[in-house]
Amino acid sequence: MTVWINGRLLPDTEATVSVFDHGLVVGDGVFETVKITGGAPFALTRHLDRLRASAAGLGLDPPGSDQIRAAVSALLTESGQPRQARMRITVTAGPSALGSERSGSPPTVIIALGELTNWGASCDVVTVPWPRNERSAVAGLKTTSYAENVLALAYAHDRGGAEAIFGNTVGNLCEGTGTNVFVVTGGRLVTPPLSAGCLAGVTRALVIEWAGATEEDLPTSALAAADEAFVTGTTRDVQPIRSVNGVALPAAPGPVTKEVAETFAARSAELVDP
Repeated sequence: MTVWINGRLLPDTEATVSVFDHGLVVGDGVFETVKITGGAPFALTRHLDRLRASAAGLGLDPPGSDQIRAAVSALLTESGQPRQARMRITVTAGPSALGSERSGSPPTVIIALGELTNWGASCDVVTVPWPRNERSAVAGLKTTSYAENVLALAYAHDRGGAEAIFGNTVGNLCEGTGTNVFVVTGGRLVTPPLSAGCLAGVTRALVIEWAGATEEDLPTSALAAADEAFVTGTTRDVQPIRSVNGVALPAAPGPVTKEVAETFAARSAELVDP
């Protein structure tokens, strides 16, 4: 497998970073996961826009979008133009001292490919006891500091769930570990606003645009009380939620979820870079 790292295409066995890289030492970095479909990166412009926004939020200076696009193209060509894949673009603060302070090194930039996960037709979710902090300095940034998500996902797995769902500090619904959440009640399609502390998901934004969802604060309890619900994510698209904390929802997919999924599939097939 080939990896693009700091301007070079290398076999994965030769693609290395410094043991002092701040992304490794303190999780000081940002990333994007991009779906490769039909041999092309889906919604790459939106992902690069979010990468820049996350980097700015951490005070990092990533390469320009044109340079990353060229690197993505080179990596896909070198890798045989896979029809489907998962691509990750990672930018860290580069080598620094063994502490929180940065040394001013150039950023480390890595682009790698992996297999696209098959998430299944629906998922069971578990709400976790730890809140997302919607007032955090990194709220809404896609950083490499994912330990909280690792613990939350392990908590969900131990209780039979495939995804963990966070509330925020005021008890409102926020997001999953790698997903955004949508709830349908009385025919209304609602998702938490970005002010709730959730990530500005690319798939979330497209569902709002294409399906007319409303952004509105909801208590975390609204998820279990919903008529239907689903999560969205770059590699999941629109995935119905089957149960919440072991209690089945009335339908998975329900009629609204089914319509949203069909709309998303049709529109995304038409537009490689919406």
